[in-house]
Amino acid sequence: MTISSLIDTPSELTDSASSKTAIVLMTRIRLARNLAGRPFPGWAKPAQRAEVLQLCREALVEATAMKRSVNVAVHELSDLEKQILVERHLISRELSGSDAGSGVVINRDQTVSVMINEEDHLRIQVLRSGLQLKKAWNAINDLDSALEQRLDYAFSPTLGYLTACPTNLGTGLRASAMMHLPALVIGGQMEKVVRAVNQLGMVVRGLFGEGSDASGSIFQISNQTTLGEAEDEIIKRLQSVLQSIVEHELNARERLLEADPGKVFDKIGRAYGILQNGHVLSSGEAMNLLSLVRLGVDLGAFPDGHRQVIDRLFIEAQPGHLQHAQQGPLEAGQRDLLRAERLRSEFANLTRPNFTYPAPGKSVDGKN
Repeated sequence: MTISSLIDTPSELTDSASSKTAIVLMTRIRLARNLAGRPFPGWAKPAQRAEVLQLCREALVEATAMKRSVNVAVHELSDLEKQILVERHLISRELSGSDAGSGVVINRDQTVSVMINEEDHLRIQVLRSGLQLKKAWNAINDLDSALEQRLDYAFSPTLGYLTACPTNLGTGLRASAMMHLPALVIGGQMEKVVRAVNQLGMVVRGLFGEGSDASGSIFQISNQTTLGEAEDEIIKRLQSVLQSIVEHELNARERLLEADPGKVFDKIGRAYGILQNGHVLSSGEAMNLLSLVRLGVDLGAFPDGHRQVIDRLFIEAQPGHLQHAQQGPLEAGQRDLLRAERLRSEFANLTRPNFTYPAPGKSVDGKN
């Protein structure tokens, strides 16, 4: 399988399974691992990086979970291919800008991605649509155990797995969920939620991780602590926090509808109108408009099946995917025109909204 065929294959984020979940779009678990007796990537010489890359690639292709995977060095990827992989959350922005001696191995259905020589020798990650922390953990634990049989990990009896950054010491585990939280954003409650989550040892980031904006009211919530806590404890605590945030979002939706349903549906209707008729749309504006229509699906204004379309468009409206579809580079203004054209075409086939106000006591959202 080549990188081109992989890009043309639907990813976990664009798979229809994600349409079943109203608030949690995706679960991700990542493990940081390093090889014993070898310098961390940031300190390694080119020859040392190349040797680590070769060792890790050989171990990965032997793992059952990575059969028929794409195995490629970063310098072999075009800038556009790297951008698409970032947009699909298969590689980090840091890896996309890395020097020679870095690589990535991605399985066929894009649920497992292993970055080599990013900040650590190995960054193993498993993606699952919806809230599936346990399934994601089981999958990544199996792969990690298989790799540990072939690679000599750097491990300390007192500190656990050794990592380039001290914040990853111990388990080396980062568990996160990508959540769609439009009602908390509209209601001005996200700052309060962020403070509460931080106090619980979790962190809130934007769509593409640290330093990114929360476009489309999409946030990543993950654990901060990796040392002194077992993996199952980290996952259990994150699960509890995520369920609490889901409840807060559902309650926020109820309050918005009780306080001024006309205002809520006006936002959704205007978003639908712009997406159906707009001719120039930036990436950020498109994300925010799609977010409102997705909220409309959750509130019953559109059929449930439309959620699958919106989840796909969240990805396909990104700059890299637009240019790939056009088979060539585009300036920002050209992308804005093409994005609007693509969205007009998609929304021409969507059912018009039916703004039926929910009866008292009726749920305003599907359950995750």
